[in-house]
Amino acid sequence: STYYEIVSYVVYGSLFKIRERMIPPIGESRSDIFIIAELAKRLGYGHLYPQTEEELLRHALVGSGFNIEQVKESGGIITKPTTIMQYKKWEKGLLRKDGKPGFDTPTGKLEILSTVLEEYGYDPLPKYTEPPESPISRPDIAKKYPLVFNSGSRTRTSIHTQHHGIEGLNKNHLEPTVLLNSLDANERKIKNGQMVQIRTLRGAVNMRAIVTDDIVKGAIDANHACGSPIGPKSWKSTNVNVLTDIKQYDPISGFPIFKSLLCEVEKIDNSTKSLEIITDEITEEELKYTKFSTPQNLIYLDYNATTPLSEPVKQVMKEVMEIYSNPSSVHKGGKTARSLMETARRQVAQAINCTAKRIIFTGSGSEANNLAIKGVVYADKKNRKHIITSKIEHPSVLETCKELEKKGFKVTYLEVDKSGMINPDDLRLSINENTVLISLMMVNNITGVIQPINKFVEIAHKHNVLFHTDAIQALGKIELDVSKLKVDLLTLSAHKIQGPKGVGALYRRKGIIIEPLINGGGQEFGLRSGTENLIGIVGFGKATEAVSASLKKMAKLVSIRNFLEKGLSSIFDDYFVNGVDSERVPNTSSVTLPGYRGESILLAVSRQGIFFSSGSACSAGSAKPSHVLLAMGLSEEEAHCSLRFSLSIGQTKEDIEHLLTELKNIVKNSKNIIKFVPCR
Repeated sequence: STYYEIVSYVVYGSLFKIRERMIPPIGESRSDIFIIAELAKRLGYGHLYPQTEEELLRHALVGSGFNIEQVKESGGIITKPTTIMQYKKWEKGLLRKDGKPGFDTPTGKLEILSTVLEEYGYDPLPKYTEPPESPISRPDIAKKYPLVFNSGSRTRTSIHTQHHGIEGLNKNHLEPTVLLNSLDANERKIKNGQMVQIRTLRGAVNMRAIVTDDIVKGAIDANHACGSPIGPKSWKSTNVNVLTDIKQYDPISGFPIFKSLLCEVEKIDNSTKSLEIITDEITEEELKYTKFSTPQNLIYLDYNATTPLSEPVKQVMKEVMEIYSNPSSVHKGGKTARSLMETARRQVAQAINCTAKRIIFTGSGSEANNLAIKGVVYADKKNRKHIITSKIEHPSVLETCKELEKKGFKVTYLEVDKSGMINPDDLRLSINENTVLISLMMVNNITGVIQPINKFVEIAHKHNVLFHTDAIQALGKIELDVSKLKVDLLTLSAHKIQGPKGVGALYRRKGIIIEPLINGGGQEFGLRSGTENLIGIVGFGKATEAVSASLKKMAKLVSIRNFLEKGLSSIFDDYFVNGVDSERVPNTSSVTLPGYRGESILLAVSRQGIFFSSGSACSAGSAKPSHVLLAMGLSEEEAHCSLRFSLSIGQTKEDIEHLLTELKNIVKNSKNIIKFVPCR
């Protein structure tokens, strides 16, 4: 903080507060800044310095939009409306006065080579140079002065010597001290509290030794400042400046360098009585890293991202760990492995009402989407080059389409309305004679909005176009019957239904020809080569057994989701639910909280053991706003102010009450932090 702030006010985020006096000044005692201000006045420069606290406050408020009378009327505290932190401001023209994209530098670019430094005659690319006085640059004097001198980097004592003349402030710091490593001290026969002399090429000062392991061997750290005409004798007579080299200074600021000087420390004499030192130094205990304390009752509200393994799945996977044979082997062990795998294939097939032969196991849902899209277009004998998808698809669909565009394919990305729905008429009008595939998701992972897949399939087949749907978020939440849907291809993922990660599946309707993406041993009907992940596949199969029961329990989540959304509306102004006017799966709620950055709320609440997602993109480490919310018409700021809650069938009303309580506390106590905390 500045001297100004110490005297009369404090600024924290967007808050300005007049400091309240705890103890009135006695006699003529004044803060340093007013002593300096009066000195300036006597020298004829008083107009440059505020002379009273009121003048100081008026000076501090210049340009704030407030005056001192307004501050006093509001009880001494004022705040300004905060703004949402934005990413990549240089792309939006927010860093330059002219509003153009780029940085506020002479070149408009992020300058590694500083043209400003270069203009003033300095090296445009600051680089490390060995200090002129160090063990490497001056080995000749390092023998006599083997220690590296530092000053002021480790001490907690006041830098102002005159304060040590006040009894209440100097009781723990009667004399200046120097930190010395215990090994260095032993070599010099120095004990804690003894008087020592610090010597450099330029001079010497006396201080009391603090012997500790809390400083690296070969370095010391001495009290800085000292040498004032005011204060105790020991402080007045000790001036570390005599140890420094005035020729060593920072070339830009002109400030002298108090580090990287060579020195030696010696005990003065044995007759000097040791002084008990209360150091106030940072202890090793204080420096210990405090690990995140996991609350006993975690509340997980991120089931659309992934789910925990169910107990039956864990158990069957443990059993299969003992079966290590390759399912392709013809011996007994291989046959056992294959039998388990085919049982799992039947279990997955039953969950979506098809025969086992229609299921192809993959390494993930993303791989299944890739196999469906690329497999169809590469196998098309008519060489058609047009694909239709939407702007709200999962990245594994969108990025696959973008990759195909590079190879000459044309892709139509259908729009959605503000409720997240695709208009069937838009689909109908987008189809042409060159359309080879339509790929539209069934349930959106961000909003939970359900698309009318039956209508889309009917339109596609009327034009002899194949239809693929990503049903990963649908399994276990709504009925999934491929005989009713009549889709040609459908993708699933195990880890969304309390199965293992690293295994997905593609349903392929009978007669649909696709090209494999991975060639090799011809596993999975020749469409996905590679030794099968038996443990994962068996876990997937076991997880699908619970799908039917899960559907029956899903209905109760509607009331819990509604309770959550109603509770949020009482905490956040202008709050709204994304996709509220559309049919949604019961477990998903995407909400926007204008003025509150979603990632910041997420980070704050996660410390309390409550986990959910924000409105950032569904990809590792991405800071971009969700493309789904942008497609629905939200601004980037609104998308960043969004949260997604995805519940499990085991979620209770008490879980939601706890979440709402934590949100109330955080918003009440940390409003500005929630708006400003940088998350990426």
